[in-house]
Amino acid sequence: MKRRLLLSTFACLIFVHVLLGFRFWSMRAASPTDDETGYAQMSVLARAIQLIRQDYVDSKKTSYHDLIYAAMKGMLASLDPHSQFMDPDDFKEMQDDTRSRFNGLGIEVSVKSGLLTVITPMEDTPAAKAGILSGDQIVRINGNSTEKMELQDAVNVLRGVPGQKVALTIMRPATKEIKEYALDRAEVKVQSVKGAKLLDPEFAGAYKIGYVRLIQFNEPTADELDKALDELQKQGMQALVLDLRNNPGGLLNSAVDVCAQFLPANTTVVSTQGRVPSQQTDYATSAVAKQRPRFPMAVLVNEGSASGAEIVAGALKDLHRAVIVGETTFGKGSVQNVMQLPDGSALRFTTAKYYTPSKQVIQANGIAPNIRAPMTAEQERALFAARSSDNLKPGDEKELIKTKDPQMLRAIDALKGVMIYAQESAPKVDAVKR
Repeated sequence: MKRRLLLSTFACLIFVHVLLGFRFWSMRAASPTDDETGYAQMSVLARAIQLIRQDYVDSKKTSYHDLIYAAMKGMLASLDPHSQFMDPDDFKEMQDDTRSRFNGLGIEVSVKSGLLTVITPMEDTPAAKAGILSGDQIVRINGNSTEKMELQDAVNVLRGVPGQKVALTIMRPATKEIKEYALDRAEVKVQSVKGAKLLDPEFAGAYKIGYVRLIQFNEPTADELDKALDELQKQGMQALVLDLRNNPGGLLNSAVDVCAQFLPANTTVVSTQGRVPSQQTDYATSAVAKQRPRFPMAVLVNEGSASGAEIVAGALKDLHRAVIVGETTFGKGSVQNVMQLPDGSALRFTTAKYYTPSKQVIQANGIAPNIRAPMTAEQERALFAARSSDNLKPGDEKELIKTKDPQMLRAIDALKGVMIYAQESAPKVDAVKR
């Protein structure tokens, strides 16, 4: 009896504390109703916690820490697939991710149409080497169904100590195949800029066409790209293929800084719109951005291009800076703010949507290519598995492009066409001196 009285008293104290907090907030508002302040709903929550604490059969599961964390996980998960509650360990892992390192399989996942879906397998990771593709649906993890699994719980299982195995059951929507994978977790160090080079003359012909691939957008991406472009320009680059296929995005500021490599200073590349004025923002290239020649550009995208990759592709398309080649992108165009809580945990929740310069919404729509060039699942698997191989030779790469990469070939043809047209349209200079 004493225990119940103490529990009731403690629960009431919690509620009074919360109530006073809301009272303080409500003094700043203009006479809000009870429904607006949430007084009645907070009392229901306090009562629920009290009842669970005093009567639930397993006392090991009824700590205030566990109950409150579970409530916040459910609350955030109910909003949309991209909002989530992160405990201190999850929050630290997210910070490590933006710094280009984490332990896991190398799969970027999201919930699409209620199913745990692979946005993209990252290059040089166990997932990419095994042949997992964008759009694959993860049906089971270690034999456990993902049907009712929260996104963060799935991420926590996929990541972990390097060397440990994870069993995945994958359903491939394009072919309806069910595939089983047994993958070893590894330390994933993502090099955000890869493959910078001039394309072989067999493809580029008389022109010097550069190529560079962006794996994701993290802190060093813009600086790495800047150095790669400088080197390509020293080699006489006349045009560029920017490969954003299977790029899951990353940091917004990094994506904007990448756009600054190709667009004039103070150019708006993306805007956000939310409920409050602070979420209505235009993001523009730096006023001191390096100016480069306006060489012809083609951007490669596919279903695995998401978030920051869609921002870059959308901006370069809308501002007529590049031709977009490939397939419609993933359609992940919402803004998540991350707010750390006093105990080291954090809330990540959607506050706005991204809009391209022409005010097209990215969320659920994606960026449609100017030149549609689909690839088969077999072509994708061969291409991205080969990229993750440590044994790919220059001759093998040439054969791979010719037989497995129609998107690259279409991009090269488009650039060559632009340069041929520019040459034929240039004013003729009379070489005879008068």
